[in-house]
Amino acid sequence: MRYYDKLVFELSRPGRSAYSLPAEPAGESGFAPVGPVWRETPLDLPELSEPDVVRHYTNLSQMNFGVDTGFYPLGSCTMKYNPKINEELVSLFNGVHPLQPESSTEGVRAVYDFMDKALAEITGMKHFTFLPCAGAHGELTGLMLIREYHMSRGDTARTKIIVPDSAHGTNPASAAVCGLEVVVVKSRPDGLVDVEDLKPLLGPDIAGIMMTNPNTLGLFERDIKEIASLVHECGGLLYYDGANMNPLLGVVRPGDMGFDVMHLNLHKTFSTPHGGGGPGSGPVGVAERLVPFLHKPKVSGFHGNFGVIVRACAYILSLGRENIKLAGKLSTLAANYIKESLKDSYKLPIESVCKHEFVFDGLAEHGEVTTLDVAKRLLDYGFHAPTIYFPLLFHQALMIEPTETESLQTLDAFIDVMHKIAREAADDPELLKTAPHNTPIGRPDETVAARQPILKYSKQ
Repeated sequence: MRYYDKLVFELSRPGRSAYSLPAEPAGESGFAPVGPVWRETPLDLPELSEPDVVRHYTNLSQMNFGVDTGFYPLGSCTMKYNPKINEELVSLFNGVHPLQPESSTEGVRAVYDFMDKALAEITGMKHFTFLPCAGAHGELTGLMLIREYHMSRGDTARTKIIVPDSAHGTNPASAAVCGLEVVVVKSRPDGLVDVEDLKPLLGPDIAGIMMTNPNTLGLFERDIKEIASLVHECGGLLYYDGANMNPLLGVVRPGDMGFDVMHLNLHKTFSTPHGGGGPGSGPVGVAERLVPFLHKPKVSGFHGNFGVIVRACAYILSLGRENIKLAGKLSTLAANYIKESLKDSYKLPIESVCKHEFVFDGLAEHGEVTTLDVAKRLLDYGFHAPTIYFPLLFHQALMIEPTETESLQTLDAFIDVMHKIAREAADDPELLKTAPHNTPIGRPDETVAARQPILKYSKQ
């Protein structure tokens, strides 16, 4: 074990310090904490020098994989590059506090106002609320709005929500949290919603349908206008999961498809760093008839994650109207380029033009090599793995989303490595089944890590 692989507590040495402060707690201010705010015993914190601290956390950061260090083709998540100008502009607001006087927040309110108008224009919605702090948070908020709409009309029987079998896992979870019963609509063999399966599900108990378009397979729902008409005729509403909005930027708008409510993942579509649980922002937009209900669900104490909103604002202003249109088109071009280049080595279950992402069903000739083995081997070549084993429609799902920010050279390098891994699987399967070979951690027991996490350091 290298010394910097140890926990920061293991590097601690009594008496070592990275700072120098006055001996008296009061310092020059003349104030010293008293009573219950002053600890009787010091915190058990590690004692290290400044070089120890800097080296430890710098080395930890280099053990991680991020979009700044390599290609991150994570399907269904849009892990696009985050322009550094976003960080520079958000730093201008570092001193802003949600409880400061309203008279001092004119600039903050101007950002919210601009983003409301910009997102409404991009999506075809009327207005947005920025309260939700993540995509799933936005889903819950949108479903609460749908329920509020029906309740206001005395339509209390609408307690069911339709969800396609290809939906993101958060969709049925959000519906359940909102107290709605989930009804599943099946997909056809071509991966699209089966309209004939949908029709008998519609009735006076349906609050609406949750859809992602393009769907989780990266396929555009060509029957969306008919679906919208059928759901509206039965009195239901359409909810749009904005996780897959990236390829539609400047091309088509959910509002024009017939959707009544939607959320956007600003931290995906509009280029804010995310992962590991945050940061995030899931603003919810509504059609005109739902505007009176927009701010009723108080899902957050403040107006959402302002830093993410500023970054998204910077992204939109940097690209402008014309270049926003290019983002969707280039992400679609990149995905189809990779799909067509690899479909002889990997099994393509649905032969169709995709949008921003697509799904393979493992290797074309996989033998004993699994999708997990392919993902682990990719790490040896310096690429993050795509999403694996999702969606659940395919047993060995390998979901790839390149985004518009990657160069042709990067895409070609990824394609070459994927072909090489396919050849390795045929010639030396054990090489893949024992991968990765040159990463700090190989194959941890992920089930145990999830179910029995060690969250606190304890001295042995």
